[in-house]
Amino acid sequence: MAHFISLFLYIGSLIVWLRSLVKGGRGLDPSIAFGLASLGVLVHVYSLIAFTSSYGQLPLTGIGPSLSSLALVIGLALLGTIVFGEGRRVGIVVIPVIILLETVAIILGVRPSFEVLDFQGAWFSLHVMMAFVGFGGMTLSFAASSLYVIQLGELNNKRMGRLFQFTPPLATLDRISRVALVTGFVAFTLALALGWFWTISFRQSLDQFNPKVLWSIMTWFVFLGIFLTRNFSRMKPQRGAWASVLGFTVVVMSYIGLRLLVSTKGFFL
Repeated sequence: MAHFISLFLYIGSLIVWLRSLVKGGRGLDPSIAFGLASLGVLVHVYSLIAFTSSYGQLPLTGIGPSLSSLALVIGLALLGTIVFGEGRRVGIVVIPVIILLETVAIILGVRPSFEVLDFQGAWFSLHVMMAFVGFGGMTLSFAASSLYVIQLGELNNKRMGRLFQFTPPLATLDRISRVALVTGFVAFTLALALGWFWTISFRQSLDQFNPKVLWSIMTWFVFLGIFLTRNFSRMKPQRGAWASVLGFTVVVMSYIGLRLLVSTKGFFL
């Protein structure tokens, strides 16, 4: 039930965000939308704590619990944008991602997985949590970069309408994207390092031809590509913004393709 409540709060938040967009970001709607999202995150936290208490395991294995946990991490990342003032309006892009993940999790069932994984215990939990923080950072960077591209387009075309008024300043969006990207990149690098250290220690192999390992390596290189593009394009930050948008798209589409075409037994997502 708690998962449904959090989902309804997220949907309510999105509706208010869209209403705020129509009004050009004026009034109390942005604060109300962010407040609903915050309540959704709080209920979401409660639901996953209840899951852990009921089943005696963290919600990190099985597609349903994992997607719900990833949605929560992205929600927590959104709450962190409160320090950027108007930057919290990236919620209009972030919330649909959370809604999609939580909806799929509910449909598939947020219940424990009975699959026995080789990689278990505290190492596994830390590995997965770091990976989720990495994906959360990439998602937030994507959201801020998407609005950056939109805002820049409005400026270039000299359209100062409601969309322009709603979107946060370019400098704010760029800061959010950079902070989220660096945080996500560091966390995902640690996740890979933990996974490989365990594999080498207990299997004496990198297992580099495993499809999930190949996808993880590809994701890391996408992270690196975005990071380098941003650092070498400081005079043209729009390139970094486009890199974040395209990189996120590549990671998501490749993941969907992997799930559909390759046996992904042992995946935590």
